[in-house]
Formats: sequence, structure tokens, C-alpha cells
Amino acid sequence: MNLSVNLLRRGALGAALAAAMLLASCGGGDPVVEFVPTRVLAFGDEDSVITADGRKYTVNAFKDDGAGGKVLDCSANSIWVQRLAASYGLVFPECNSNSTTDPRSRIFATPDAKVADLATQIDQHLATDTFSEKDLVTLMVGQHDVLEQYARYPDTGKAELLQAVFDAGKALAVQVSRVAAAGGKVLVSTVPDLGFTPFAINENTSTGDSTRAAFLAQLVAKFNEGLRVGIQNETGDQVALMLTDELVQSMAKFPGSYGGMTNVTSAVCDPAKAATVDQCTTDTLVTDGSALLYLWADDIHLSPNGHAYVGSLAGSRARANPF
Repeated sequence: MNLSVNLLRRGALGAALAAAMLLASCGGGDPVVEFVPTRVLAFGDEDSVITADGRKYTVNAFKDDGAGGKVLDCSANSIWVQRLAASYGLVFPECNSNSTTDPRSRIFATPDAKVADLATQIDQHLATDTFSEKDLVTLMVGQHDVLEQYARYPDTGKAELLQAVFDAGKALAVQVSRVAAAGGKVLVSTVPDLGFTPFAINENTSTGDSTRAAFLAQLVAKFNEGLRVGIQNETGDQVALMLTDELVQSMAKFPGSYGGMTNVTSAVCDPAKAATVDQCTTDTLVTDGSALLYLWADDIHLSPNGHAYVGSLAGSRARANPF
């Protein structure tokens, strides 16, 4: 099932209202010129990836192929960067369903990427291009750094692991500053709160340690703290911070306020039908599962409904920021 038109309208309306309030609040002086990017450049991990064949790391949708069959529809069940780009009338080449001439937005994000991989992604872009004041550069990465450190527990003590993720957050901030210094307008996301994922919930039961999810959330918070500390001297005209961790917390605690979600603890993709989340489709869901009503696609990745609200947050945050 594809996401509802009403949800898209609400997201667009919220973004428009945020922009209007920003303009209205400025009073006298020089008029505020709304930042309108000419391209979105997406860096990070698989949460920002569309593959060459149009697959995403969430529940993929189908459309009628006109011959009695069906094919993947990359424009449906969009991921957050697609929604952000679409709010500015932009598309990525990996999903150019309307055959837009020469789409300029680009995805450099890669599956399983950690903070250390960001430098390589940015190098890839700079090898043939530059950043400009009309580039909206998105960075969402860090969950795999957190999971890597969590996997060392309990053989490694909490204090050492917390310091490691804090340092990773600061390392992300270095790349934020690198892009900002090169001229790009940066929208950087905090790591989503993995303490609410099906993975974390299962860790509580499978290990017999009911504090595992709470510790995973603590690691996420420490990573995000490192990011905040690292970018504290960046100015709003170059960098905006998107609080995806707080949004995930809110969706998990108040699911009915987010499209009437009914399941925020289980994965909607059935691993017996799709071994990996990029292979998950509306045909490989658990019995009675719905991409609209679940928060999680698999054990750590957001459903299309989750992506819809993250995308709406991204649009609102970009427009409210004084780029």
C-alpha cells in the first residue's frame, strides 16, 4: 500500500507554514530570501540510498506494468531524501519516473556506511564537482558506528563504548564543517533512536538483559552529543541540525499521532519472504502487515510511513533555517 495523499499534503502544508512564519517574524531590515536549492546531494548510509534499479532500504512498492503484471515503483513509498528533494521539485537520477531532463541531484550514500566512510563519499563528489550555496547537502550516518560499538558489549565496558561513539559523533561534525567550509548548505541528522527498534527490543529478551535497549539508546544519545559539540560553532546560515532521534522517540511513544500507526515494536517485512530489507516489497510483508501502520520495515530500518515523517521534518527544518 502506498502512502496517502493526505499525508503528503500535510507535510507540504507544514513546510509552507514554517517558511511563512520565518518570513513574518523578521520584521524590518533586509528582506529574507527563501533558500531554494538547485540540487540535493545525499551522503550517509542506506537510509539515503536508492539503488540503480530503484530499490530502497524500506518497503518497496509496485505499479501496473500495463501488460497485466507489475514492476517496482521507485516513486512510491519514498525515502526521506526523495521527499525532501520533491518538496523543491527535484528528483534523483535513480528514480526519475517523470523523465526530468538532466536531474542534478545526486546520491553518494552507500549501504552500511559509517562516519569514516563519509570522507570518501565527499571525496568522490569533489573529484569532479564542487559545493555551492545552492546545494542542500544531507548527511545521515552513524547508526552503524553505534551498532559496531554495541556489538562489543559486555566484553568492553560501557565507559569505553560511550567514549567511542562520542568521538564518532565529533568525527561526523568534522565532515559537516568540511562541507560547510566548501560552500554547501548542510542539513545533518542525528542518529535515529535505535533503542526503540525491533532489534533493541529483541536484545532485551534474547540476552536476558532487560537493560540492553536502554543502553543502545544511551549510545545513540552519546553519539548525537558528540555531533552537537562538534558543530556548536557552526552558524545557521551554513548548517541545520535535524533531530531525527526525537522524532523517532515521539513516533514510538505516540504512534496514533503519526498516520494512525498501530505497530511500533515489530518489523513489517517478513525475513522468510525477503532476506534483506532492500528486497522487501508490499508482497513480502508479515500477515496483515501494512507499510502505513508499522514504524519499522525490518529490525533497524524505518517503514515508508517513518520515512514520510522524517522527510517532512527535513523539509520543515531546511525552510526554517536561515540558509
